[in-house]
Amino acid sequence: MDLDALLFHYFETDDPDSIDPARLEDGKHRLVIDFGVERESGRRFALWTLMEAFEMAPPPAEAFKDARLRRVAEDYLTAAWRLERD
Repeated sequence: MDLDALLFHYFETDDPDSIDPARLEDGKHRLVIDFGVERESGRRFALWTLMEAFEMAPPPAEAFKDARLRRVAEDYLTAAWRLERD
C-alpha cells in the first residue's frame, strides 16, 4: 500500500502537517475501525504503520496474532527508533 494514498484516504491530504484537528480526529477514528476489521495481513500491517506514524498504534504483541507479523512490526519499531536517535 502507498503511504501517500493512505494519508489521503484517511485525512484528505498527503501532508500530515496540514491536517486540521477535526479532520485528524475523524481520520484517526476511521483508521482504528479499519485496522480492527481488516483481515488481509499486508493491508493490516500498512494500516498499523500509519497508526504508528500518528503515535496511536497498539504494541505489536497486541496488534498481530501472527508471530511473523509481530516480528516484522517489532523490527519496524527498532529501525524507526534507531533513525530517531541518529
